[in-house]
Amino acid sequence: MPLFAVICRDNPGALQTRLDTRPAHVDWLKAGPVRLAGPLVEDGEMRGSLLVIEADDIEAANAWVATDPYTAAGLFASVEVIEWRKVIG
Repeated sequence: MPLFAVICRDNPGALQTRLDTRPAHVDWLKAGPVRLAGPLVEDGEMRGSLLVIEADDIEAANAWVATDPYTAAGLFASVEVIEWRKVIG
């Protein structure tokens, strides 16, 4: 099954939204097709997300990503989903 990298950047000043929504987001991740996940960190503060997920195709990956509780909370300034191939690790 193909892998997809999901790169999300938070809106500026949205750390509290991230913290408030984090429990629902983590539950969502645990129930999904996630291979790797974690926050992007700048200056010691969480400011985005990086996920590697499995999906049948880019449409399925985008559809699943759209259900993220962070998206519903308006956390993200941008979301990019792109096919990714593991080479090392």
